[in-house]
Amino acid sequence: MQSYKISPYAESGPKRRAGEYTPTLSENGRAGGRTDIFLTFAENSVGFMNRGEGIYHILAMTAVAIWGTTFVSTKLLLAEGMTPAEIMFYRFLIAYLVLKLYRPTLRLPESWRDEALFAAAGVTGGSLYFLTENMALQITLASNVALLLATAPILTVLLSRLWLGPSERVGRPLAAGSALALAGVALVVFNGSFILRIQPAGDLLTLAAALTWALYNICLKKLDGRYSTLEITRKVFFYGVVTLLPVFAFTPLRLDVTLFRNPVVAGNLLFLGLVASLFCFAVWNMAVKHLGTVKTSNYIYLVPLVALISSAIVLNERITPVALGGAVLILGGVYIAENGRRIRGLKPIHR
Repeated sequence: MQSYKISPYAESGPKRRAGEYTPTLSENGRAGGRTDIFLTFAENSVGFMNRGEGIYHILAMTAVAIWGTTFVSTKLLLAEGMTPAEIMFYRFLIAYLVLKLYRPTLRLPESWRDEALFAAAGVTGGSLYFLTENMALQITLASNVALLLATAPILTVLLSRLWLGPSERVGRPLAAGSALALAGVALVVFNGSFILRIQPAGDLLTLAAALTWALYNICLKKLDGRYSTLEITRKVFFYGVVTLLPVFAFTPLRLDVTLFRNPVVAGNLLFLGLVASLFCFAVWNMAVKHLGTVKTSNYIYLVPLVALISSAIVLNERITPVALGGAVLILGGVYIAENGRRIRGLKPIHR
């Protein structure tokens, strides 16, 4: 059974086991026989550099650094007056249109059940996830959001046991890691509510976002590697945009062109849609291809730390000892839960 990279920082799809060769989409007969433009571009762009593993470690770290700053980017857009729904809509629309341009057609799903799973993935990993995350960023710190979202892998494992059936009993590493992460969550919430006097609603929305991301990964698990990463990603973008449309019945979508004349708005939307979603999608999958899932996945733990540092520099968010203690407990707990013992069927690791 395949392992999955489970991260709320980028679109996820089926991954190969560590050390196993991952074919490009052009080599995968089910992908339509056309070269994956993003992997090809990324490989060509580093063709002049050393073909050793070093360059792929650099690419993985680049993706992680970019993902860690997306929380700050969203905060800046909120400060410019955009709503959480508008930010998510334009981000996904930009990414979807670019994917549509390079892959105009996709093969039909194998069944209506699979199409329903794609729609469910679009809701849980698209509209509902990013809506709750962006709403949380309106209320709480960007660093809080990044840290609390790091609990998604543990939630995925626990929910998968309920939904898909236990593949293995809960061992000490998973139990200990979950307890540590829970203690870290308590510290982060305490830091925001009692030390920094921030409304706890933002932290609760973030935990809800982590829960929806866990459900998203279960949808991916049910698709069971029968579709390419690009197929799944484009479907998620499509259904994410479509299922968000009813929200605009209550908060109308602004289509004013002058909105995009603001360089802060235009720059950050392009950054989120093209760089954070598509470019990182390309280089991350290339790193997984050459380094394997296990080596590459370890970099995911740096995302909350990048968010912590970037939010302090750009947004002047205050970093307290309590927040740092919570960060250590959350990341340590997730690492122990994931790496202390191999969990057959799902290997939760990251947007």
